[in-house]
Amino acid sequence: MSNKNSHDSDVNFIKALAELLRENDLTELQVKRDYGENDRLNVTVSRHNNVVTQVSMPAPAPVAAPAAAPAAAAPAAPAAASGDDPASHPGAVTSPMVGTVYLSPEPGAAAFAAVGAKVSEGDTLLIIEAMKTMNHIPAPKSGTVKRLLVEDGSPVEYGAPLMIIE
Repeated sequence: MSNKNSHDSDVNFIKALAELLRENDLTELQVKRDYGENDRLNVTVSRHNNVVTQVSMPAPAPVAAPAAAPAAAAPAAPAAASGDDPASHPGAVTSPMVGTVYLSPEPGAAAFAAVGAKVSEGDTLLIIEAMKTMNHIPAPKSGTVKRLLVEDGSPVEYGAPLMIIE
């Protein structure tokens, strides 16, 4: 096969990958092909709809709430339900890694867990994408999701609180 034909074939292959990316609403495809000892093709086709510049979670607004605040007040003011750091809450589920949070298995699908949902230990709560790997984050215990502390598609740091389960 001549170099020109090989190049045309590679270009057509890359165009087909781009079409797969678009048709399946994917954000990235990566393919490695080895043709011979010193002849290989490494292709990464990606698209990014949103550019995220935020690198850390915003701090909760400081609120002077009494220590024995009624539980019914939590849904009315999720960011101000507690004056304490959400990460120190006994029901806090924290991020085991740095990455991007996805609340559902794919765009447009129902969320794994929403506020008020009952979850069992081991159920997938959300996905964190790290280094192009989708990591399912399981519920550490059974209970009810009381608060979501992250938004779909937002970046998270290691140890950042993701949600509260009670």
